Parts: sequence; C-alpha cells; structure tokens
Amino acid sequence: MAAATPQVKAPARVFLVAAEASGDRLGAALIGALRAKLPGIDVAGVGGTAMLAAGMDSIVPIDGLGLMGFASIPRRLPTIFRRIREVSEAVIRMRPDVLVIIDSPDFTHRVARRVRARDTSIPIVDYVSPQVWAWRPGRAKTMSRYIDHVMALLPFEPEVHRELGGPPCSYVGHPLLGEVGALRPNADEARRRQTDPAVLLVLPGSRRSEIRRHMDIFGATLAKLRDSGVAFEAVVPTLPHLADLVRERSRSWSVTPRFAVGEQARLAATRIARAALSKSGTSTLELALAGVPLIGAYRVSGWEAFIARRVARVPTVILANLVLGDNVVPEFLQEDCTPDKLAPALADILADGPVRQRQLEAFGRLDGLMATKDDSPSVTAARIVLATMRR
Repeated sequence: MAAATPQVKAPARVFLVAAEASGDRLGAALIGALRAKLPGIDVAGVGGTAMLAAGMDSIVPIDGLGLMGFASIPRRLPTIFRRIREVSEAVIRMRPDVLVIIDSPDFTHRVARRVRARDTSIPIVDYVSPQVWAWRPGRAKTMSRYIDHVMALLPFEPEVHRELGGPPCSYVGHPLLGEVGALRPNADEARRRQTDPAVLLVLPGSRRSEIRRHMDIFGATLAKLRDSGVAFEAVVPTLPHLADLVRERSRSWSVTPRFAVGEQARLAATRIARAALSKSGTSTLELALAGVPLIGAYRVSGWEAFIARRVARVPTVILANLVLGDNVVPEFLQEDCTPDKLAPALADILADGPVRQRQLEAFGRLDGLMATKDDSPSVTAARIVLATMRR
C-alpha cells in the first residue's frame, strides 16, 4: 500500500481593518509582532502606508476612510457604507483565522457585525476599546455579541467592560509607552525647559475641523497671555499635510509662532516645552507622560455639544485625568473655551507655583499606573490575537 501523502498545513491567516492613521500605526506594529512570533503568517486587509510597509496585502484601499464619527461626514456616507460592504465581503471570501478591527468604531464595528452575521466561525478581536466609559455604555454589552476579545490601551478599561457586561478585555498597554524615551528631555533639554522665554506648545488638533475651530481662540489666548506680561516662545507642532492650513490660520495671530512640522520636530519641541495649550485627546496623555504641564480645551458644534452633555458619563475628557483618577489638568470645553479663561490658566502652569507642581507630581505616577509586563503593547497584542485564532 502506498504511503499516504502528508498534508501541508496552510499558513495562518489574519485580516486587519484600520481606517485612520493612528490605527494604521497600531496595525503596522502588530503585523511586525505577529510575524516575529509566526513567520509564515498571511496578513491581509485594509490599512495605510505603515501597514503596507509592514507587509500587509491590501484588499481595499484606506483612501477616504479617515473619520471621526458619522455626524461630521454626511456627504461621504455613501462611499463609507460601500467600503463597509466591500471590506465585509473581502473578509467572508478570505475566511481568515481571525479578524482584527483597529479603532474607528463607526467603521470597523459595522464591518465586524456584518461578518459575524454571515460567518460565526471567524473570531473577531477589537484593538482599541470604544469609549464606553465616556458615553453609550450599552455598547459594551452589545459588543459581546460580535467581539471575542478587546485589547485595551488604557489600564482602567478591562474593569469597565466587566462592569458593563462587555466582551473579555485585556490591557495591552498604550503605544505612547514606547515613545517615553523620545518624549522626555536629556540634561541640555531639561535646562532649556527652565530657561526664559518659556517654550509654550500650542496644539490645536490633528484634524482640519479641530484646527478651524481652535486656531482663532488659541491665537487670541496667546495675545492675552503676552499682554499680561508673560514672556514665552509659542511653538505649534503640526503634520506635514496640515502645515499649510495651520500657517494660514495663524496669520491673524498677533503672536508669531514657530512651527514644528513632522514627528521628529514635534518630539524635539515637546522635550524643551515648559507648558502646553492642547486640544483634548491623546495629546494630553502624551504631554503628561513627557512631564509637560498643560491645560486642555475643546470646541465642537452646538448641537454636538448638546448631545454629548446628555450622554457623557465621565467628569473629564482629559485622558491623563482619567488614568490618574484625579482632575489635575484643567479643561475648558465649549463656552469655557475662551481666551479670558485660557490665558490665566496658562499663566498658572508656566509659573513655578502650586498649580504647576501638582500636575508634575501627578504625572510622576503615570509610569506605574500604565505599566505592563516586560512585553511591548504590540507583542502583548500579538499574543492575544494568536491565542484567539480558531486554529
């Protein structure tokens, strides 16, 4: 009798879906960690330049998918819903061993629900928890119907999912933890932080809508701060594709800023900054990890604020405050986001007084609160993804 022909096991297959630049960076690091653990793994899906450079086979282009909630993009809805159908169909055709959706829940969760409805055998992992702790807590329980595991970036999120009846959730660590060395000053940079004029970072946002809403307010704030007798050097970090818009919006400022364009310039400016005026978001946690006292500010349209106030479940939207469990960073939202309120608050954190010292002491606790085991966030995430595979 002839010997049976040995079967060749097909490589493990992972399908990744990212719709924004931040998710693209997370996806690229995850791909690298997956390939380090399982060199023959087959990775395909939707992503940007970072994920493609990491070796992902692109199934559907990411073009036009960068979004921040459906409310701000009504004209793009037909395109986005078409992309949701295309991506879902691509997943069903490939039948991967695991589907990993990355952030952008308005897009990625719609894909996940369609896939789960069509093929319950495909495990689904969500990398970056939606902010169920801030609003729409019912999403957590709903997610348990189509998400098999959540990989959280913030240390308090697993407990939130347990309390709300969400899917199994593990804290893998925030990607900012890998940038701490690049965010904190060396001896020369630390001396510059204490040298006058103080470097004041001004971060209006990384989206065009944020820049348009904040630039005039922030410019007027700097003028009021200068007129009060505070000396400073304003530095505006921005991304290359937004630099022209930021420069155009700053032409009306009476204070002339310096621009730090690109990642390396932003990090260099952060290392010498004494304080910052920042829009709410991930930048507040980055500044806190860098040891830069700050105030947070944000404005949205009136009707968006009306809705947010009725669904919000947290006393702050500043990520550093949420991780610390203490509102050490003052925030100025909507009608409080005015030069008359922002300028005095900035003066307080530029001066070597109790307000500044309280923030610095609180920020010193972040390393311990956000620490993970020896593995990096992407390595921990890769281990969970591989453990969730159906094979």
